Amino acid sequence: MSINRLQKSLEPALRVRPRVGWAVLTYFLYSAVFYAIFVLNGIDYTRVGESERTLLIWYIAPLSGGAVLTITMVTIYGWWRPSLVEKRRLSRWTMTLPIIMMIIAIVNMLTGDFTRVTPLMWLYLIFGSIMVGFNEEMINRGQLIVALRSRFGETGVWLLSSAMFAVFHLPNMFWGIGAGALFQVMIAFGLGSIFYLARRSTGSLVASMFLHGLWDFSVFSANGASALPIAGLLAPLLVIAAVITVPIILRREKRRDSAQSVPQPVG
Repeated sequence: MSINRLQKSLEPALRVRPRVGWAVLTYFLYSAVFYAIFVLNGIDYTRVGESERTLLIWYIAPLSGGAVLTITMVTIYGWWRPSLVEKRRLSRWTMTLPIIMMIIAIVNMLTGDFTRVTPLMWLYLIFGSIMVGFNEEMINRGQLIVALRSRFGETGVWLLSSAMFAVFHLPNMFWGIGAGALFQVMIAFGLGSIFYLARRSTGSLVASMFLHGLWDFSVFSANGASALPIAGLLAPLLVIAAVITVPIILRREKRRDSAQSVPQPVG
């Protein structure tokens, strides 16, 4: 009886059955909307945090369009709750890397000279960073994870969701970064892995949204202002740590689940 009630409670929320194709569709639609606004506004990615105008047209505008698309698609699917809530948490110690990443972002801001940042720029940076966290986490660590779990094991879910998040940054090579976008893709994979840990270790996508937004806020607010770009210097170390530790964590989780599923002898 309790199982039937649980199933009935889930049916209205999941109006569309989670499938990989639906999540990939949202991913590509988001990318199309986001980068279309980039093209229309003639972005130079290296100058995003330069002024009030650049933040408005190259940060706020594409993220606003992306937010509308994200909210619309997740609402149509009815995937809000499974996207936001993680049922199977990892051990608390797996929050170590997300905490370290948060500290680095804060230090990165504290070491900068922000005298050139106007009140309106601060407003754009805060609002834009909130949207970055919401949009990209809901797309990649939210609805994409929900769909990938319908077909893949957790290691595949981590790899594919992090890889798609990384590839999303590849078009930046056409807007001022050039071949450096390939390095950005590698960094994004590692940071995406840490965002994955933030979700799994806390049980909530809100944690990865906050961490993602804080990181981008640190990077863009200190763009050209920080005398010592702590985030840029330490990001590769974070990536290496994430790529090493996440597979180990997931392997241990799989072994634990296998051990628990083995029937215990009676008597």
